[in-house]
Amino acid sequence: MGTRIGYAVGAFDLFHVGHLNLLRHAKQHCDILIAGVVSDEMLRQVKGIEPVIPTAERAEIVKHISFVDDVYVETTPSKMDSWRDVQFTHFFKGDDWRGTDKGLRLESEFAEVGVEVVYFPYTAHTSSSSLRRALDAITAGANAPAVAAVR
Repeated sequence: MGTRIGYAVGAFDLFHVGHLNLLRHAKQHCDILIAGVVSDEMLRQVKGIEPVIPTAERAEIVKHISFVDDVYVETTPSKMDSWRDVQFTHFFKGDDWRGTDKGLRLESEFAEVGVEVVYFPYTAHTSSSSLRRALDAITAGANAPAVAAVR
C-alpha cells in the first residue's frame, strides 16, 4: 500500500473543537494530512458568508496544528480542482454530508479517480454557524439602547 495522503477541507473560521476533531480523526487515517482552507472569496461565493478571520490568518492557524502536515488554500468551488493540485488519496468530511446530494456527488466524482471519501462524526454541539449567531446576538445586545430607569 502506498502513502495515504489525506485531505480535510473547511472554512476553519472561528476555529472550534469540531474543526480540531475533524483534523485529529483525519490524521489517524492517513500518513500525510493536508488541510484545505476555503478562501474568503469562495466562502462569499459558495456559502454567502463573510469570514471573520481572513484566509491567510486561518491558513496560518491551521498550519500550526500538530496533526496538519501542510495547508492548501482552495480558490475554486471544485473539489476536483483541489484533487488535481494536491493529489490526495483520501477525502475527509463530517458525517453531516453522508447521504446528501452534495456528499453523493462528491463520492461519485472521487470514485472515478480512486479517492476514498471517509466520514467522521459531526460535532453537533458546536459549529461556526452557531458561534456566528452568538456573536451577532452579543453585538446586537451591546448596541441596544439603554432602558431609562423609572423613578
